[in-house]
Amino acid sequence: MTSIRVLAATAVSAGLLFLTACGDSSDPTQAAPGGAGSTAATDTIVVGSANFQENVVLANIYAGALKAKGVKVSTKLNIGSREAYLPALKDGSIDLIPEYSGVLLQYFDKSATAVSSDDVYAALQKATPQPLTVLKQSAAEDKDAIVVTKETAAKYNLKSIADLSAVAGNLTLGAPPEFQTRTDGIPGLQKVYGVKFKTFKKLDPGGPLTQNALKNGQIDAGDIFTTDPLIAKNGWVVLEDPKDLYTAQNVVPLINAQKASDNVKAALDAVSAKLTTEDLIKMNEQVSLEKQNAEEVAQKWLSDAGLLA
Repeated sequence: MTSIRVLAATAVSAGLLFLTACGDSSDPTQAAPGGAGSTAATDTIVVGSANFQENVVLANIYAGALKAKGVKVSTKLNIGSREAYLPALKDGSIDLIPEYSGVLLQYFDKSATAVSSDDVYAALQKATPQPLTVLKQSAAEDKDAIVVTKETAAKYNLKSIADLSAVAGNLTLGAPPEFQTRTDGIPGLQKVYGVKFKTFKKLDPGGPLTQNALKNGQIDAGDIFTTDPLIAKNGWVVLEDPKDLYTAQNVVPLINAQKASDNVKAALDAVSAKLTTEDLIKMNEQVSLEKQNAEEVAQKWLSDAGLLA
């Protein structure tokens, strides 16, 4: 998913931490054994996550798959956005995190032009800086998307992002704070589509604040991930992206190369070989709508995929 993603405001973080019950209740940016802010033990893989529910589930899947292969694992969840957790990866505070190929490539190389899954992945392998590396990507994909209600789509005859160019000057966009500066955020909307919204409201990365703001009419359009089950439940409209502002965003493990032993790589590659977009949608539904525990959802997926043997 988001091509989905600077830390959100305190209220945003609180809402996300409530949703992702398996997260650490302490400040994830503070020093803790095996957590962000302290160097991980050499014989332990510290798995981190961004601050949205799907990434937390994926982090638990990675952790569970590694544990099943005898790897010592600890987790540090809900760290924040890419701007927060990439420094933690580089300084050794965490070792591994689930990522999304297209947005990660754009983060490392703002001039990247690759669009398809294979091209994005090939470019990402070259662009990823030491000491980091990406392992095999999965077929599972979750993109950022500009989403509106069906009422807004009908009122302004909106089918694609391009249609917003004539009306966005009267509308409010909701998205995480980093959306203001990212290549596929506000700068990309203006450069690629000539879309400039009247107002920008800082919310969370596709989470409950953005969802509720769209549902309640506090925003007219939101940056919401394509695997969000609320899109279908509420009949929301994902605006088409004919100019590929949001490129392929396949789930891929991003890891410190020094921790990528053959055993570790085999366990994570096995996850990537099994994971599908449909799996992401189902697990998001289980956590966000059915209020199941994220770690338990991850363990169930691993069991069903035959990766706990």
